[in-house]
Formats: sequence, structure tokens, C-alpha cells
Amino acid sequence: MITKILDTYAFIAFFEDESGADSVRELILDAERGQASLAMSVVNLGELWYMIARRKSFEVAEQYIGIVQRMAIEIVPADWEITRQAAMFKVSGNISYADCFAAALAKLRGGEVVTGDKEFQVLEPEIKIEWLA
Repeated sequence: MITKILDTYAFIAFFEDESGADSVRELILDAERGQASLAMSVVNLGELWYMIARRKSFEVAEQYIGIVQRMAIEIVPADWEITRQAAMFKVSGNISYADCFAAALAKLRGGEVVTGDKEFQVLEPEIKIEWLA
């Protein structure tokens, strides 16, 4: 079973009921049933927190992160191997550093990033991407 790496974009779509929310919801339900393997970098979790805190409040950000932490999603720490790969992606592409952590996790795990963020297009030759509509 290929691991799906959830980018911050996927969670913003999910929480804000934007385009792609249904696909993310299905992935989460599949993971809860043991039919999918989901992971997220702790760096992307931090990015989600600050994006929600900016849009809504610190309290709502804490609530959303608590929801994510209770889901069947592995939150992966930023060890040196992942951080180095993220830095390599940052050097070679015009992509945010946080997004580089999702890409690094996908590359190192042989997984697939779930996103709608077009910044990832520059990394398509190196990683698999499941594009949200």
C-alpha cells in the first residue's frame, strides 16, 4: 500500500470545505478503516497551524491540530534525512520550504503527495503527486 503524504493544502481544503475536500475526506476514512496509509510531516502540521491561526484564531488552530492528531495519520518528525532532502528540493526548485518537507517525505517513503498546490509541479519528475481537483 502506497503511503499518501498529505500536504497542508489538502487539510485547508478539508477544513474549509474547498475543492478537493471530498477526496481528502475519503482518504481519511479509508485510513480509519485500514485501507490507506497516510502521513504528514510535522513541518506541514506547523504550517497548517499558522495558516489557521492567521485566518481564524490561535484557539481554532489548536482545535484543528487536535483533530488531525486524532486521525489515522502518522505525523513524521523532521529528522536529518528528511530535512536534508527537503533542503535539496528547495535548492533545485521554486517551492516553499514547508512544501519541500512533504515532497521529501514522499520521496523517501516512495509515497505520493496529495495536494492541489501548483508549486509541486516542478517536482513531478522526482515524486508522485495525486492532484486534488
